[in-house]
Amino acid sequence: MERLYDLWAKRNPQWETRYEKELLRQFTDYGRGSSQYQDARGKTFGAGYELYIIAFFIGLYANQTKPLVEDASKRKGFGQPIQYWGNLDSRTGRKSYPEIRKHIFAALIAKTDIDLIALEKGELEASDVVSTLTDAMNEYANYGFYYLAEKLKDNPNSLYRNSGFLDIFLDLTRKKQP
Repeated sequence: MERLYDLWAKRNPQWETRYEKELLRQFTDYGRGSSQYQDARGKTFGAGYELYIIAFFIGLYANQTKPLVEDASKRKGFGQPIQYWGNLDSRTGRKSYPEIRKHIFAALIAKTDIDLIALEKGELEASDVVSTLTDAMNEYANYGFYYLAEKLKDNPNSLYRNSGFLDIFLDLTRKKQP
């Protein structure tokens, strides 16, 4: 039997298409193809899934989820399963980052209500558990995309500063004063 992690890593998470122009095309090389490096200069992230990862962690750190729209025509995937995210070193000096996939999976296991004992006993199907994990991942990321879009509405330049994305995580991790 395949490991739960391996089954999950074969999935291609989805995101809402309304964030494509506003976020993915603004901050990533999404949709440019690997031969158009000139157009990609100055982008904060490489592949579109890199911003998805950031959005996921924003949702996770904020402890907020937002369901995807019901209409499947308003959702999209990156066309690349999780198992290939960040696998290759690139020409732009980026290093591969396979460990981040493991951290995402561990966070999903910790934050999702799954009875792993029932899975082990065969009372739950592994495919159902993987669907639950993927849905949770999509919902955390969807909240993160929503959060980023709202940030841009409030201050259109907020994410274009060198520390724009870092500031978000610093805000989310600071202890709230009573």
